[in-house]
Amino acid sequence: MRLSLLLTLLAMTLPLAARSAPPPQAPLRDFFRDPEKTAFQLSDDGKRIAFLAPYQRRMNLFVQSRGTTEAKRLTSETDRGIAGYLWKGSDRLLYLKDFGGDENFHLFSVDAGGKTHRDLTPFEKVRVGLVARLWDDPNHILIEMNRRKKEIFDVYRIEVSTGKMEMVAENPGNITGWIPDHEGRLRVAVTTDGVNTSLLFREKETDAFRTVITTNFRDSLSPEFFTFDNRNLFVASNLGRDKIALVEFDPRTAKEVRVLAEHPDVDMGGLSFSRKRKVLTAASFTTWKDEWKFFDAETEAMYRKIKARLPTYEISSLNNHDRAEETFIVHAANDRTRGAEYLYDAKADTLSKLADLSPWLREEDMAEMKPIEIRSRDGLLLHGYLTLPKGRAPKDLPVVINPHGGPWARDDWGFRSEVQFLANRGYAVLQVNFRGSTGYGKMFWEASFKQWGLKMQDDLSDGVAWLVREGIADPKRVAIYGGSYGGYATLAGMAFTPQLYACGVDYVGVATMFTFLKTIPPYWKPYLDMFHEMVGDPVKDKKLLASVSPALHADQIRAPLFVAQGANDPRVNKDESDQMVAALRKRGVPVEYLVKNDEGHGFHNEENRFEFYEAMEKFLARHLAK
Repeated sequence: MRLSLLLTLLAMTLPLAARSAPPPQAPLRDFFRDPEKTAFQLSDDGKRIAFLAPYQRRMNLFVQSRGTTEAKRLTSETDRGIAGYLWKGSDRLLYLKDFGGDENFHLFSVDAGGKTHRDLTPFEKVRVGLVARLWDDPNHILIEMNRRKKEIFDVYRIEVSTGKMEMVAENPGNITGWIPDHEGRLRVAVTTDGVNTSLLFREKETDAFRTVITTNFRDSLSPEFFTFDNRNLFVASNLGRDKIALVEFDPRTAKEVRVLAEHPDVDMGGLSFSRKRKVLTAASFTTWKDEWKFFDAETEAMYRKIKARLPTYEISSLNNHDRAEETFIVHAANDRTRGAEYLYDAKADTLSKLADLSPWLREEDMAEMKPIEIRSRDGLLLHGYLTLPKGRAPKDLPVVINPHGGPWARDDWGFRSEVQFLANRGYAVLQVNFRGSTGYGKMFWEASFKQWGLKMQDDLSDGVAWLVREGIADPKRVAIYGGSYGGYATLAGMAFTPQLYACGVDYVGVATMFTFLKTIPPYWKPYLDMFHEMVGDPVKDKKLLASVSPALHADQIRAPLFVAQGANDPRVNKDESDQMVAALRKRGVPVEYLVKNDEGHGFHNEENRFEFYEAMEKFLARHLAK
């Protein structure tokens, strides 16, 4: 969709928004409460449904029999909620939990009756990831774990009922990913020397790995999974092209066999397949919304049937199902609601609601999220989203610029608690996918290299200028708020363009580039040389990094600042925020500082989220008042 059309559509909606009265203010905690129920999953036999729900303010695991509403709680976590889970067969579940936000996730096992409960990885300071679910082995899974050495991950086979484990692949030190075939055999590995990435392949697990192809990190050849005959690979590749496409790749010849899906404007996102029928089902591409490329008529027909019943909602891909692929969990949502989860019976063609995720928020009171396009000062086309407060004229509004984290990530369309909360309080919210945001191709990504605080920041400033030119923003009432890289962008905006912002909120943000690069988690160390090329080398680029470190330019900040930090953050060390706060307080600049000792990179526990957003609400109201 081109800029002229987008602006036309936006202009058409603005008078309508202005004519209706503003909705009532919803209670702040309603935006940030844990869902009543969420993350539904079906057991392999389809007879049980698991989900997460609050218990003593922490998300815990529950199970109910299909066709009933009575659920049994399987876990009683009270210090830290469950981060994720999966069924292993029909009688056991596995889940992940970290400790105080340190991101050292352990893998736990519990039977569907809640009788046996076990930490499968009871080791100090380890991080676990799933390698293979081993669908045809009811007793084991493959995991990767950095037990032997914190920087690297070996592969283990674990018996899920007892925790008995054996190492099945020792990492020589440079492997950053393992790809099993459909029978769970480790036949592909990905290595890095810090800058160059290699794809390794072997025909059998008893063979030695051999290097198939080596690429610079700027090029992507990312294996998704094996073809269904376990011979070739489906890969996400931008070799010889700007946008990532879905390609079938022969690891014996290192050649593309065929291109299966691509989009002229954006990278391929997710990829789905049917294990039962052994066919690809769909690939996703995110323009301003998700778009689907269907490979399979059966899946497309099912999607169309469900979409016809829920026409005002976006339907997530149908990946959550029983082993027979006859019953599916469906998530339906849009930009104004977290939505609901449904059970779809494909044989009976019936759709039944399992739960509304946040029934306390009225969809009709929430604001629409509109796509926008902005031309940067050096000619790049930037995409993003503008959310205008409902019932208020789009003129001289207080605005919150909300840069995303990453920075190699992106904002996309959909319900965002923070955005809807701010809009409900009368603020317009602008989210710009600045250069480096993922999904827009290789050139757009590379345009961010060594541009922290420079052109990446200019893109946000150009967003502010656009809002002012359009008359939407009151130039004296513009705030900037973000988390992680978005927190860095907040500090950079306050330090390097102090004339733009009336105040800022930095949430677990980088303040000094040198500290950030020195204190990265040990499992990021294999990528350190790549970080140096993308962000800057502390020795070779010392002058550059000093020039874009906000804490070293705190003397330029003059507007009030609110800083929030988790004491256990493994990505952005607390010292980052300490430096910034100390520098500002020394100069007498108003700064509020909230530190939570039981949190890491972002506030996970509900009471801490409440405290943060309640403080932020008061801070913005105080400094953006007319």
